[in-house]
Amino acid sequence: MGNLSSNHWPLCCGEILLIDKLIAPVTNLLDKFIPDADTKQKIAHEIATMSERHAQEIALAQIAVNREEAKGNWFQAGWRPATGWVCVLGFAVNFLISPLAAGFGVDIPQADTSTMLPVLMGMLGLGSMRTYERMKNG
Repeated sequence: MGNLSSNHWPLCCGEILLIDKLIAPVTNLLDKFIPDADTKQKIAHEIATMSERHAQEIALAQIAVNREEAKGNWFQAGWRPATGWVCVLGFAVNFLISPLAAGFGVDIPQADTSTMLPVLMGMLGLGSMRTYERMKNG
């Protein structure tokens, strides 16, 4: 699978949050060490945009990984749709089939939505980003 999968994403977000927390103190230090206002403004701008550039690089790397995964055979390219269908079937059992069957006295075990929901939300989030990218690029 990809190098920047969901295992890497929390680390990336943590790095971005850490960089964001360091921006204000570093920018305040510029006043003490750089007397030229123009140079100080330029460096402050570079520091302020650092985390945004890093987040964009991570997103572009994930898109590249997704493209490479999609080029493979059906087994490689089909894992996301298969995972999505498993989640959809689990939700169908929980919220459609099980309640209907309960009306006839049949007890159907529930799927664990606490594990399916984060997977499905992550996939839908990635799908939304891809849809936005397609709409943006025309």
